[in-house]
Amino acid sequence: MIGRLSGVLLEKQPPFLLLDVQGVGYEMQAPMTTFYALPEVDHPATVYTHLAVSDTAHQLFGFAKRSDRDLFRTLIKVNGVGPKMAVAILSGMDAAQLSACVHNDNVTALVKVPGVGKKTAERLIIELRDKLVAAPGTENDLLSDSVAVGAVKRDERDEAESALISLGYKPTEATKMIAAAVRHKDSADAQELIRLALKRIAS
Repeated sequence: MIGRLSGVLLEKQPPFLLLDVQGVGYEMQAPMTTFYALPEVDHPATVYTHLAVSDTAHQLFGFAKRSDRDLFRTLIKVNGVGPKMAVAILSGMDAAQLSACVHNDNVTALVKVPGVGKKTAERLIIELRDKLVAAPGTENDLLSDSVAVGAVKRDERDEAESALISLGYKPTEATKMIAAAVRHKDSADAQELIRLALKRIAS
């Protein structure tokens, strides 16, 4: 099993990373919390990995911290939660926010994750309550759909929308989320737009 890789980041196209390890390119999926923590392209990086093996594919998942990988492994042990859903959950909230959702019985926040229905959210709360350390609630800015469009490049918005669709959001929902994330600012890259759009999950 591949547990950790160190090399140079070649590509960061959410939700995929490409890491060059001594001439071998390892492609992996990663939650957005990992994208925020990793350095820019062409810089050295170390990721903790999990290899998911199924009848149809071998998928590699990468995480900036060992604790994030451990949380991912805890999530996929919950009935009905696969790797893709776990990545979507960890893209919208970090460990502290997820713990707050679980200990506050916040079903509403969890069902905002694509693919998570009410029953799965309730199952997550029940099965994770004893596995996650209780954490205080976190504050999140609620994004209004009426936020005016700033000077954000069209290709950045398109890239951000594509990333959300890859995480499981419907195209119309992804467009709406990114539109809500665009604020009055001089510029915003795709990663920042995704971060702002996903803030709504843990709120």
